[in-house]
Amino acid sequence: MALTGIQIFKLLPKTNCKECGVPTCLAFAMNLASGKAELDQCPYVSDEAREQLAEASAPPIRPVKIGNGVRAFTVGGETVLYRHEKTFYNPTALGALVASDIADADLEKMLKEYNAFQYERVGLNLRPEYLAVKDVNGDAAAFAKVAKTIAETSEFCVVLLTENADVMKAGAEACAAKRPLLCGANADNVDAMGALAKDMGLPIGVKADGVEALIALTDKLTGMGIKDIVIDSGAREIKQAFEDQVVIRRAALKSGNRSLGFPTITFPCEMADNLAVETMFAATFIAKYGGMVVLSELKGESIFPLLLERLNIFTDPQRPMTVTEGIYEINNPDENSPILVTTNFALTYFIVSGEIEGSKVPCWLLIKDSEGLSVLTAWAAGKFAGDDVGMFVKKCGIMDKVKHQELIIPGYAAAIAGDVEEELPGWTITVGPREAAHIPGFLKNR
Repeated sequence: MALTGIQIFKLLPKTNCKECGVPTCLAFAMNLASGKAELDQCPYVSDEAREQLAEASAPPIRPVKIGNGVRAFTVGGETVLYRHEKTFYNPTALGALVASDIADADLEKMLKEYNAFQYERVGLNLRPEYLAVKDVNGDAAAFAKVAKTIAETSEFCVVLLTENADVMKAGAEACAAKRPLLCGANADNVDAMGALAKDMGLPIGVKADGVEALIALTDKLTGMGIKDIVIDSGAREIKQAFEDQVVIRRAALKSGNRSLGFPTITFPCEMADNLAVETMFAATFIAKYGGMVVLSELKGESIFPLLLERLNIFTDPQRPMTVTEGIYEINNPDENSPILVTTNFALTYFIVSGEIEGSKVPCWLLIKDSEGLSVLTAWAAGKFAGDDVGMFVKKCGIMDKVKHQELIIPGYAAAIAGDVEEELPGWTITVGPREAAHIPGFLKNR
């Protein structure tokens, strides 16, 4: 049975050295109990305590880091079945297949095209993380060449797909600095693949014929001293594959089955014969509970909605996305430019600022801290009251930047106009549009 945070705390050195990355031993104990930390992070724990804490200190689903560089990612590390219970931590990694026999010119063109799939959304750069090189003919030299090209000429992380240990070794050596995932271990080659992964210090992907068969393979790999494992139930039919994802997650979190406590990799690319259906299956695995999703190719009409779905699912439902309170200059405003104010909910900010930027009208945009609530919600909750907005205008420093005294407030917060006027004597409070889409016309007609 897993230990509680207090029980774990009693076994720790209680030095509060902070070398584990948290301020106190009690905080570290709570992280261990919830599966968000590993015992190895504590440099002073005794051997006796280490033995007692072995079960409690291991996360129910091991986090596995794959790749190096700006697109490196971590999968696994989840502690709940449902997002609303707490949050999901490590987003499903998205990637696409690349055949090992692809021509050099085609690969160069593909990398250029795929690298362009980057989208700005609420201040984040959304993009796929990896490319999976698939061995199609057993040619080790060709396999290694493609892996090396991707690793050295692009930002993408690399997944190597082959069941041939010799081919895998060639590919791994060609892109070892990128920390690729060696995905190809099975019941027939697990010893050779495991030895290769262990020798090179790389994560390994293991495939079995069903969830039960996975247990023996992961036990064998962990017995070899390999910890970073990604698992594949082998199902290539959507109903069974989806069922396997749920079974694996529940077994790890609810039953404490360490043999299944690893992130999963899924292959929609092998479940459908067209990209539309493939995308639908990928969306299913993002929702439940794929650690990695492999597509047959990257297309804007497919990858963009998947990235947006992933963003929505893997944001913390208990912590709204926010931007920093302050003054934002849009279109190079001067002392005569209009002043607008809104809340610090990230989506509100990026929509409003985008509309202002599109209007080409120079403006000052004041962002007031509303604890991440949208305008109407913040007003209803008392987080965007007139006196608070007025005080914010006084303190933010905007009065030193402009010569006029006019403030434009959101249309949905029209009710605060009188209170703002009381707090800002001599100022003109103008009620702006309710919808952000109407801001350009409003500004141009002033």
